[in-house]
Amino acid sequence: MNGFAKGSFSLLAARTLSGLNVNALGYLLPLWIAPLSCVSLRLTFGAVVFWVISIFSKPETVQWRDALKLVALGSCGIFGYMSLYALSISYTTPVNFAIFNAMQPLWVVVVSAVVYRESVDSRKLLGLVVGFVGALLCILSEPEKSHASNPLLGNILAIFASIIYSIYLVLSARMVGRFSSITILRYTFSSGAVVALAVTLFTGFSAPLFEGKLELLPLSVLMFVLIFPTVITYFLIPIGLKYLKSTVVALYGYVTLLVAAFFSFLLGMDHFQPIILLSLALIGVSIYLVGVVEGPRESGG
Repeated sequence: MNGFAKGSFSLLAARTLSGLNVNALGYLLPLWIAPLSCVSLRLTFGAVVFWVISIFSKPETVQWRDALKLVALGSCGIFGYMSLYALSISYTTPVNFAIFNAMQPLWVVVVSAVVYRESVDSRKLLGLVVGFVGALLCILSEPEKSHASNPLLGNILAIFASIIYSIYLVLSARMVGRFSSITILRYTFSSGAVVALAVTLFTGFSAPLFEGKLELLPLSVLMFVLIFPTVITYFLIPIGLKYLKSTVVALYGYVTLLVAAFFSFLLGMDHFQPIILLSLALIGVSIYLVGVVEGPRESGG
């Protein structure tokens, strides 16, 4: 299997799990566990798992400057994304969140242009405009839903979550060629967990799931979130970044959208609305315009 195939397969699996994660968190938050409490649990669980795996991995030397960069990626990137993600899901529907999460390719182009002065041709620029129109159309036409407590606020938080994760993708892409996935995840999840636990000291840990008699279904859903979307998904993402450009990696967010939408309608977590098709069409066109000019990395890393 060549590098492009490895990266594509890893991202397909990761984004499928991410789509299921949207529905899983939509079920858990905030009824069974508070959003920030869930973030603390996910980051702490992931940090412990990645540290245990690193014991059996080949040790790598990380210079202090690189260590600081990884710590920043974890404490700001992963913690910031997960926090906004959890808060957004608690206010809006899984489909709405997935729509804005699918805009990551657009933000990756913007971040790459600002940080690394990468050129933006006419197709990318048109893609940015079309995607923005699609997102704006979804936000402005959003009615109050019985499935969502505050969809407007949730949608805005979803946009910021998408932007932060795009920044994380662009910056972490510069690290995957130098360090293994385990090394990157050990630093980022550990620093993210420290910040999350510090925040939890002020906000308090709230999880009705663990109060009184344990309910099997929500507990099973939580275990799924901790093992698959948290550990396995974040382990697969650096593999995709190793072989594919960050814009292409972000394009796979569309898989998350399709999976989340399918199961949301199937499970009755959201109602189908014609406006969703138009928003999806516009964002789909924008993603194509942005991604069509990108190709695989010339070599792994």
